Amino acid sequence: MAPKVLVILTSHDKLGDTGKPTGWFLPEFAHPHDVLTSASFSITTASPNGGLAPLDPASIEMYKEDASSTSFLANKKSLWENTEKLSTFLGRADEFDAVFVPGGHGPMFDLAVDEMSQKVIAEFADKGKVVAAVCHGPGAFVNVRLAGGEHLLEGKEVTGFSNAEEEIMGLTAAMPFLLEDKVKAEGGKFVKAEEPWGAKVVVDGKLITGQNPASATGVGEAIVKAVKGG
Repeated sequence: MAPKVLVILTSHDKLGDTGKPTGWFLPEFAHPHDVLTSASFSITTASPNGGLAPLDPASIEMYKEDASSTSFLANKKSLWENTEKLSTFLGRADEFDAVFVPGGHGPMFDLAVDEMSQKVIAEFADKGKVVAAVCHGPGAFVNVRLAGGEHLLEGKEVTGFSNAEEEIMGLTAAMPFLLEDKVKAEGGKFVKAEEPWGAKVVVDGKLITGQNPASATGVGEAIVKAVKGG
């Protein structure tokens, strides 16, 4: 049977008080998708609201020369336009091998505080499934507590979009929190590439995190390795 991944996408489409749209970031789903499907993984998508999960239009423009992203955009719209409601997956972790959260600023606003998202992710972790995210995706982990009461990130090596990268983007003030600071506050050991925008993938047991868009392919590869071994 083909390995199965539940991909959790944001339902949030506004970038704080900036008036700008946001959502999930194109290459952070497109690149892992290519890796996973090449390894014969089956992908199911969910979001808090179900239905359309907003794609950040800025990521379409930024990656218009990226073949993987443009192909994904043209051919895989059903994956984000017809997501299932996340609540329907509570109690179903045994049906999957991994859960994965792509980034984009959207998850910082909804998945970070969505109780259903926290419960689903905690269930995957408690059952020993692979739990993965890239860029701002680890924002979905910052309030997750496991069945024993401990924080998902406590004592774990974790990466994600860094304070320096957020500052370069000029969006520090627009964020509800800074991911690097929050990971540290919850007992995680935040690690990052030597320079902003450098690829960085961190694997700590079944927890897989990537720092930024450049890390998305590596996160996909790490999921395949963690599920299939080798």
